[in-house]
Amino acid sequence: MKMAKGLAVTGDLNKAAEQIKNLYKLFAKSDCTMVEVNPLAEDAKGNLVAADAKLGFDDNAAYRQKEIFAMKDESQIDPREVAASKYDLNYIGLDGNIGCMVNGAGLAMATMDIIKLHGAAPANFLDVGGNAS
Repeated sequence: MKMAKGLAVTGDLNKAAEQIKNLYKLFAKSDCTMVEVNPLAEDAKGNLVAADAKLGFDDNAAYRQKEIFAMKDESQIDPREVAASKYDLNYIGLDGNIGCMVNGAGLAMATMDIIKLHGAAPANFLDVGGNAS
């Protein structure tokens, strides 16, 4: 109820609170890493409407969430990211001119900061995330 009041909902506060609770239940039940609703709008009757949303799911939960993971459309993902994920690597393509292969996201951020500090720009980062051997 506190969140519904904080959103200054003009419609039914109980209904709004129930919708917010359902977003949390979705997050927990579906092994989400993110549930982002933006914008969360209110219609003329005071009903909350999730006008757009983005959801992320924990890859480690794929065995529990088979139905959700079956809906993944790899044609909507950068093919370089898809190829890297097949080897448990994280790849992020960027617009710069220096490639970064790092061991962990923290090192990736520091490396990209140093590249920028010296006037260049990172072209990507390939995070092997502790799996390097």
